Amino acid sequence: MRSSKIYSILEHFDKYEQNRFRKYICSPYFNKDEKLVLLFELMITDTQGKKRKPFEKQDLWKKLQPDKSYDDVRFRKYCSDLLKLVESFLSQQIYESNPLHKVNFLMQSIDERKMEGLFRGTIRSARRISEQRIHKPASHYYYQYEIEKNLYYLTGFELKRSMVSNVEAIANNLDVFYIAEKLRYLCLVLSRQYQVSHEYQLLFIEEIINHIKKYDYESISPVAVYYQVYLALSEDDKLEHYFKLKKLLEKHGRDFPTREASSIYTYALNYCTRKINKGHQNFLEEIFDLYLDLLDKKIILPKGEMVPGHFQNIVTVALRLGKFSWTEEFIFNYAKVLPEESRENMTTYNLAQLYFYEKKYHKVIEQLQNVEYTDVTYSLRSKSMLLATYYELDEIDPLYHLLDSFKVYLNRHKEIAEHIRVQHQNLIRYTKRLIKILPSDRKAVDKLSEEIHNKKDIANAQWLRQKVAELV
Repeated sequence: MRSSKIYSILEHFDKYEQNRFRKYICSPYFNKDEKLVLLFELMITDTQGKKRKPFEKQDLWKKLQPDKSYDDVRFRKYCSDLLKLVESFLSQQIYESNPLHKVNFLMQSIDERKMEGLFRGTIRSARRISEQRIHKPASHYYYQYEIEKNLYYLTGFELKRSMVSNVEAIANNLDVFYIAEKLRYLCLVLSRQYQVSHEYQLLFIEEIINHIKKYDYESISPVAVYYQVYLALSEDDKLEHYFKLKKLLEKHGRDFPTREASSIYTYALNYCTRKINKGHQNFLEEIFDLYLDLLDKKIILPKGEMVPGHFQNIVTVALRLGKFSWTEEFIFNYAKVLPEESRENMTTYNLAQLYFYEKKYHKVIEQLQNVEYTDVTYSLRSKSMLLATYYELDEIDPLYHLLDSFKVYLNRHKEIAEHIRVQHQNLIRYTKRLIKILPSDRKAVDKLSEEIHNKKDIANAQWLRQKVAELV
């Protein structure tokens, strides 16, 4: 049963959603079958692991119909009806979360019933809700379009032909929504073309771009921001496009829902990464600035939690910029907002990384030597850092022991992607050569330096190059 669709949905319900759905399913407006309430309670108990052995269909049936023999058709009907209620509940939650949805449907209903006594109050309510919205993405203008359209019918403008109507407002809001959304998906297409070679066909793009060039959309955040993203993606060599995008994000970053805002900032972060890969190291500071903005606006903390990838990137960028005190403060302040299952490993690894940059190598060993990471990625990073630490301390015996155990680890863990395995095997191989080489053997040093420089698939290659350069 636990593999069924209804179970897969209920397993995602937290305590708050369980209680909300309980009230929903107990309402006679939505459900009149008490058996479905009982089935829900049984399934929720099962998903919470309060029973060691999961329920089978026959077990649930006995609870629902203790006096009747098992009827598979009837049981499937119970499950189907409960699933429909769950799906309706999920839709209702989205509906309830958006007051503009509700007020637009209310305006439609009032118009259909010609309830003139409610006209003015509903129009005022729609205006007030619209003005109070924190976010102003493209969808905001679609809701404005719906409000103006419903207002047109509520006030009878189609019958009052001698009066100036709000048709212009209807059309303008629809235009803004359309232009902003077209730009949004144009940016998505341009971004994808960095990874996938595919020619997407989007209509009216040239017309939209030419239109934006003629008119001022600076005050309309979704058009202004996505147009600037488009310019940064399509004219990558013109740095002014990025810096204008950065200013727009500082000004309008809060105008977008968290998920959309995060995607927009990702465009800017990726732009900086591409510049760094081309040798423009000053863009490392730009990445740091963008992350500071994301932290300040809490865009990077949806539901008060930070994904480990962002945490790791922030620490790495700050360390590369030499911001050691800031990094330490960040680790201790933000470790508590990491997912619980990865919190300890992330904190331990990143403190070790901080100590490595500070050349406090004995502290690195304290952090890493007694930790066994369950995540393969962090296990590889940890072993690579420990390898470099032993080298820096000239601890040759522990280093040789680690190199051997590291090689065994790579061979044993078949789930490691082949290219990742090769990168770390090369790290081991070149580190062994680095240990054995004599600084006085200039020919051998030059040969090793050239090999490492030309080899593309080496983990921790920058550290290796630095160590070889120190032998010269």
